[in-house]
Amino acid sequence: MTKTPSLPIEVRGSARQPLGMTPAAFLRDYWQKRPLLVRNAFPGFVTPIEPNDLAGLACEESALSRLIKHDERRDRWVVKTGPLTEDDFAHTGDANWTLLVQDVDKWDADVAALLESFQFLPSWRLDDIMISYAEPGGGVGAHVDQYDVFLIQGLGQRHWGISDDPKAPTDFRDDVELKQLKHFEPTHEWLLEPGDMLYLPPGVPHDGVAFGGPCMTFSVGMRAPSRAELTGDLADYLAERLPDELRYADPDLKPVKHTGEIDKASLGRLRSALPFAAGLDDATLQDWFGRFITRYRTAQIPALPDKPLTEAGLAKLIDGGAIWLRHPWARMAWAANGKDKAVLYVSGHAYPTTAALALRLCEQREFGLGKKPTAAERSLILALANDGHLIAQKPGRRR
Repeated sequence: MTKTPSLPIEVRGSARQPLGMTPAAFLRDYWQKRPLLVRNAFPGFVTPIEPNDLAGLACEESALSRLIKHDERRDRWVVKTGPLTEDDFAHTGDANWTLLVQDVDKWDADVAALLESFQFLPSWRLDDIMISYAEPGGGVGAHVDQYDVFLIQGLGQRHWGISDDPKAPTDFRDDVELKQLKHFEPTHEWLLEPGDMLYLPPGVPHDGVAFGGPCMTFSVGMRAPSRAELTGDLADYLAERLPDELRYADPDLKPVKHTGEIDKASLGRLRSALPFAAGLDDATLQDWFGRFITRYRTAQIPALPDKPLTEAGLAKLIDGGAIWLRHPWARMAWAANGKDKAVLYVSGHAYPTTAALALRLCEQREFGLGKKPTAAERSLILALANDGHLIAQKPGRRR
């Protein structure tokens, strides 16, 4: 069997083919699949904006800019968000800092003209051109972008390291304002010259550092809304347009077997009622609905106890035969979650428990635990009491 040759990670471009290949070949072999370095993608590249003009733009009230300084010795990063001032630039020094300005294409027609080279992509996928100006050593640290980006070297040189290792760790540092990777081991390293272009699909760890002198990089970024953003906006869109008389309905309802249970038939009705629920698995649909329906029309939040109930305090109440009362604002429902297991939903919150206890809590507004509740029962009652959903009352006393 003939082995398929691996695709090159580095190619050479030209004025006719900035990608070093046809757009169709690039989209087929590289787009959202693997990184690509294109040498000489823009022959004789002339920077369409001067560094001083970029700094001036960063001082504008409506421009999005950040000034990032790095103390190499102590590995400390300082981020100043714009609008910036002349005084901010007066204290930057001549190394280890970078200026980032987003949406420069909206402000400068010459910068916007760079987008003409990317007309093989849907225009609505193009987000903006961000420009990074940096002095030697300047950068933002190793990081991961969640969108496609084309990095065009415009002025000076920048050293890039990337990792195409699919198992590369992507956890972030918690001691810096920037979302920097805790660990970064590059698998490829290059020094880019003016006119070179590096394409990175989403999720590729990378780090770019200005080398040798002043450096300017043009980042052509794509718009890639998260599924959460898409879902939220679609839900808002539909909610504004669906008539109020279209409601959850259950004309096929049968007498319930278990009080408070969200059963399979209920989930089936939800799928019919909701335009985009068909693609959700039962667990996701059930969890959302359980939280939603128990807080629906009740914005009131039970008051928390003056003092949190402790394990010892709970044991004392159990030994004394305390009766537990459900708070009047505590709406409850439950759903099976495996053999004898369940999730109890109370006022929008989820509590793991047993099916038997979940049913009991939904059936009875007041109940006793007996002398020997299980550890799981004690844990749930303690949590519900401390969240204000259950109130302990001594035997014989009525409220």
